[in-house]
Amino acid sequence: MKIQLVDLSAGYHEIRDEIETAVRKILDKTNFVLGEEVDQFEKEFAAFCGSKYAVSVASGTDALKIALLAAGIENGDEVITTPSTFVATTEAIVQSKAVPVFADGLLDTYNLNPNEVEKKLTKKTKAILPVHLYGHPSAMDEIIRISQKYNLQIIEDCAQSFTAQYKNSDGKWRYTGTLGVAGCFSFFPAKNLGAFGDGGMLVTDDEKLYDNAKALRSHGSHVRYYHDFDGFNSRLDTIQAAILSVKLKHITRWTKMRNDVARKYNELLGGSVIVPVSKENCRHSFNYYNIRFANKHSRDKVQKALLDNGVACQIYYPLPLHLQKAYVHLGYKKGDFPVAEKISDETLALPMYPELSDEQIRYIVKVVKSNL
Repeated sequence: MKIQLVDLSAGYHEIRDEIETAVRKILDKTNFVLGEEVDQFEKEFAAFCGSKYAVSVASGTDALKIALLAAGIENGDEVITTPSTFVATTEAIVQSKAVPVFADGLLDTYNLNPNEVEKKLTKKTKAILPVHLYGHPSAMDEIIRISQKYNLQIIEDCAQSFTAQYKNSDGKWRYTGTLGVAGCFSFFPAKNLGAFGDGGMLVTDDEKLYDNAKALRSHGSHVRYYHDFDGFNSRLDTIQAAILSVKLKHITRWTKMRNDVARKYNELLGGSVIVPVSKENCRHSFNYYNIRFANKHSRDKVQKALLDNGVACQIYYPLPLHLQKAYVHLGYKKGDFPVAEKISDETLALPMYPELSDEQIRYIVKVVKSNL
C-alpha cells in the first residue's frame, strides 16, 4: 500500500468546483495583485481568529520577518525562540537584523520551556517567539507572564498551528496567533490551510503594527509611489487569496477530521511508542502527527520499514538549529539543548491529513508495531 505523508489531491477533489469557480472569476477580472479578494480574505481570516487586523504576505517566513520589523525589533535586539523548529523562524529574526537566542523545550509538547526562556533573558532581549510546534500550543500563560514582567513582545509562529486553541488563565479559549502582539501563519500547500503555492498572513490587534506591516509588504509605501522606509515586495496573489477563502469555509471540519485521525493513531499506538499529548488547556491542530521512540536506533529502524512498505514519513527536524552550520557563529555546541537534541533523534512524523482512512491507519500502525 502506498500512502503519502500529505495527500493534497484527496482534499482538492471534494471542493474542486468551488476552487475552479473562484479562480475563473480572477482570470476574468485579471486583478492578479491585491485584488478585492485579498482584502476579503484578510477580513475573513481576522474574523475567524478573533483579531482586529490581518495582513497577507508572500510566505509564512515573510509574515514573521514583517511582524518583527513592524513591532519595532531593531539591529542587535535579542529574540528568544526554540531550536526545535524550521529554519524560517530564525531566518526571520536574522533578516530583521536581530539575534536569535535559543531556549530548550519541554519533552511532552516539544514546545518552549518557559523556565528556560527566563534563564536566557538579557538587557538586549526584546521579544519572545514561541513556535506552536506540530500544532500544539505553547505554554502561553507562563510566556505571557514573563513578557509582562520584563516588558517583552510576543510574536507567535503559528505556521503549524492554524485552528489550534489555548485556554488562558482567564478561562477563555483563544486561537493561537491572538495571544501575543502578532501571530504569523503559513499557507504552504501542506499546511492545515494550504494555498496552491506559497503564502502567509499575520494577525494583530495593534493598529500601528498593522499599518507598518501593510507598508512593509509593499515597498514601505502607505500611498503608491510614496515610500516612508525600505520595505519588501511580499504580497499574497489574488488567485491564492480566492482559493484560501474557499478552503477557510471547510477548515473547522478538517481540523475535527485531523483530530479524529490522531485519536485513532493514539488508540492503536499507545503503549508501543510515545504518542502526542493534548494538554487540558489546549486544542491541537495536528498539522503533523509525531511519535517518539525510546532511542534513535528504534526510530531509524521504523522509518526504514515504513519507507520500504510504501508509507511516507518524515523527521521534523533531523538537526536542531543550534547545531546548524548557519548558526555556528552563535557559539552553541552539542549538549547545550538536550531536549531539542532528543526530539531530533527520537521523533518521526507519520502520514496526517483529514481524509486518511481507517484502513490506511491500521496498515501504518501494523508496520510500526512489527518493527519495534
